[in-house]
Amino acid sequence: MNLIGNLMSVATFIIVGFVILWGVGLRILQEYERGVVLMLGRFWKVKGPGLVWVVPVLQRMRVVDTRVVTMDVEPQDVITKDNVSVKVNAVVYFRVVEPRRATLDVQNYLFATSQIAQTSLRSVLGQKEVDALFVNRDEINLVLQKIIDQHTEPWGVKVTAVEVKNVDFPPEMLRAMARQAEAERERRAKVIHADGEFQAAQRLADAAQIVGSQPATLQLRFLQTLTEIASEKNSTIIFPVPIDLLSGFIKKN
Repeated sequence: MNLIGNLMSVATFIIVGFVILWGVGLRILQEYERGVVLMLGRFWKVKGPGLVWVVPVLQRMRVVDTRVVTMDVEPQDVITKDNVSVKVNAVVYFRVVEPRRATLDVQNYLFATSQIAQTSLRSVLGQKEVDALFVNRDEINLVLQKIIDQHTEPWGVKVTAVEVKNVDFPPEMLRAMARQAEAERERRAKVIHADGEFQAAQRLADAAQIVGSQPATLQLRFLQTLTEIASEKNSTIIFPVPIDLLSGFIKKN
């Protein structure tokens, strides 16, 4: 009886130990999580999402988040192509598409992506002039996205978008830009005024040409003027005499 009791105790101990061991290795991964499992230090497989189990002691699992990461790039001091010092920051959107490479091929893909984004931001904007930072913002964003994505692709990280957020200028540069903008507005105003004067002169020339080719038009205009004068109830009305009526007297003299 003692032997049977001992065997039952051992069996109970083994069962309890197995249950504890099974519970220790049990993991639950969310839909957006993947588990990279290493067996005795070597890659074994990627698990998840859902309920997964790893062998305690023999296996280790690192959980990788596959959702889009929004990373702010710290403001960088950049000297543009036309030797203007500016401070620029940006935001990078990326996600892990290959958990195995993001775990095994780079020590910290978040830190590495941040460093690549900073150096690329300084490099690309340093090749642009100040005006291009405002006019060609979309083009600059695409160039940055392509460059950063090329560097992070071996790590299993996909860069989906890069947006330059703020461009800060020194105070003296802001004053110079304000003067330039004011001069540009004055130039445009003068051009618009000159264009209006030209159009008015062109209309007058066209009207003179029509009157010259159609003498009756001048007579109609004369009668219209008399009507407008009469409607104002003036006490004195001056009638201009057409030069054609005096031509006969001029020739006789």
